[in-house]
Amino acid sequence: MKKLLRSCLVFTFLYVHLSSCTTSQTKTDSDSTNAKTAGNPVYPGWYADPEGTIFGKKYWIYPTFSARYKDQMHLDAFSSPDLITWTKHNRIIDTASVKWANKAMWAPAVVQKGKRYFLFFGANDIQSDQEVGGIGVAVADKPNGPFKDYLGKPLVDKFHNGAQPIDQFVFQDKDGQYYLIYGGWRHCNIAKLKDDFTGFVPFADGTTFKEITPQNYVEGPFMFIRNGKYYFMWSEGGWTGPDYSVANAVADSPFGPFKRVGKILQQDPAIATGAGHHSVIQVPKKDERYIVYHRRPLTEIDRDHRVTCIEQMFFNEQGFIKPVKLTNEGVARKPL
Repeated sequence: MKKLLRSCLVFTFLYVHLSSCTTSQTKTDSDSTNAKTAGNPVYPGWYADPEGTIFGKKYWIYPTFSARYKDQMHLDAFSSPDLITWTKHNRIIDTASVKWANKAMWAPAVVQKGKRYFLFFGANDIQSDQEVGGIGVAVADKPNGPFKDYLGKPLVDKFHNGAQPIDQFVFQDKDGQYYLIYGGWRHCNIAKLKDDFTGFVPFADGTTFKEITPQNYVEGPFMFIRNGKYYFMWSEGGWTGPDYSVANAVADSPFGPFKRVGKILQQDPAIATGAGHHSVIQVPKKDERYIVYHRRPLTEIDRDHRVTCIEQMFFNEQGFIKPVKLTNEGVARKPL
């Protein structure tokens, strides 16, 4: 009987311990009940390059773990029913499940296709075509993983049109076609994905990667459609400095041409610096959008000390994005 009791206690301890390693609540129920706004940052920890999206009745954020490249060997995720209470999902993927990746896991982009979730990520920060790395794809049955390597190799492992294979975004056009939009080193490409995400379909002219780089582009592309127009957004400036920012352009096609309109997100010396590398969440069936981005607190100077924040994004009468105001309060509660 004592042996049975000890076994039960050990099992209970292991179950609780392992469960706590999978998810953790980042705000208490009392905090969530009393809070009128989310507050910025929306969850604790050093995180950057946040990809915001919606799966089911929850908001999801997939960020880069902000640390030295050699320590960026995993990705976490965060989910919320209302933009205020966030649950952390630890290590949804790591280099143990991606044999070709060994550092610099960056800028995840996640889409649901059928009953599966596909996570596109950058790894290894390759500097030439002779190195192993680039943009990979992982797959899972749930949005919180665990994600496993889908291809066994990078999806994009070379420089095309001068674009470093990083900072991937998966865009679905009005006809359902998926495109990969990506690129660092001041060049941005768009490529037509195969239906199963195992590769690319060449365009009618025989090319696979089309360059759509706008003026002042550096990295971090994002695209969405509003009222039939294609809004293309990207990051400018150096990510380690205070002038990192987000600019935008508008066109009639995902291929442009994209003429730069101007900056819509940048530092506020009274709030934070280095505001950039963002994504946009649209509330389903409504013309309401939130910009999810990272910034550096005024108290921090370390390049990797970046936090995830959310602000509401508005448009003027001409349909252009209004400059976003950085806040400490963040956004109001918004259940789905």
